[in-house]
Amino acid sequence: MQANPELQAFLKTCQGQVENALDHWLPAATITPERLHAAMRYSTLGGGKRVRPVLVYATGKALGADPRQLDGAACAVELIHAYSLVHDDLPAMDDDDLRRGQPTCHKQYDEATAILVGDALQTLAFQVLCKDDTLTRNAKTRLEMIETLATASGSRGMAGGQALDLAAEGQTLNLAELENLHIHKTGALIRASVRLGTLATGHHDSELGQKLDHYAKCIGLAFQVRDDILDIEGSTETLGKTQGKDRAQFKSTYPALLGLQGAREAAEQLLAEALESLSEMDQSADPLRWIANYIVGRSY
Repeated sequence: MQANPELQAFLKTCQGQVENALDHWLPAATITPERLHAAMRYSTLGGGKRVRPVLVYATGKALGADPRQLDGAACAVELIHAYSLVHDDLPAMDDDDLRRGQPTCHKQYDEATAILVGDALQTLAFQVLCKDDTLTRNAKTRLEMIETLATASGSRGMAGGQALDLAAEGQTLNLAELENLHIHKTGALIRASVRLGTLATGHHDSELGQKLDHYAKCIGLAFQVRDDILDIEGSTETLGKTQGKDRAQFKSTYPALLGLQGAREAAEQLLAEALESLSEMDQSADPLRWIANYIVGRSY
């Protein structure tokens, strides 16, 4: 599925905006230690769908925020995502050689450097939330943003989901166990992206904020269901990463539990729930609707 023209334009704007913010915050490759800084930039800049920062911007747009006030939050969540990919690709984790169509960080540099890249990108994310002067809300809100991203990244979020994923290799999970795994591994950071957008606008504790959180929970799961489908139907060239890794590592997936058609139906049901969560919002929430449709229909 190709993104609609309006979404393509929105994605291009958001991707350019967060790319500039990332370039600003990432140390130059000429600053000591040069190799580490070059590897950080290699792993973060110039590629990727940028779904998480785009969600920050889309949520802010739906709630009337100035996009420039969202740069810090968008940058921080993408730094966490980039760190997670570097570590996920390591031999001790998913052991992958290809990411975004190019050699993974530990292949381009070395394993020790890749570990340090992940460490440095993670800490930089929180430095951005602490210091970025585009986050103009009060100190309490800034702390809530830091807490949101920390929780979504740690043992009760993404890192915990990765631990569950590693423990589940070679085992058959039931549907509830698989959903719990992916609510943590993939969904936590997607939900955090939307919450950062609501925090930036002061709507996080409102009924609208709760509906946006449900939207994010649904698209977070839908994202993983679609990933599982693409691991079967996609190609290495299109995906930009090694196709068929889940089957090769005997991982439980939605198609394995539900069949391909059942997995497609599950993704569509999650999409319907996500869109229903936005039903009372006006056209300013259209980018969120476009993103939800894109996630379920994407080919990479």
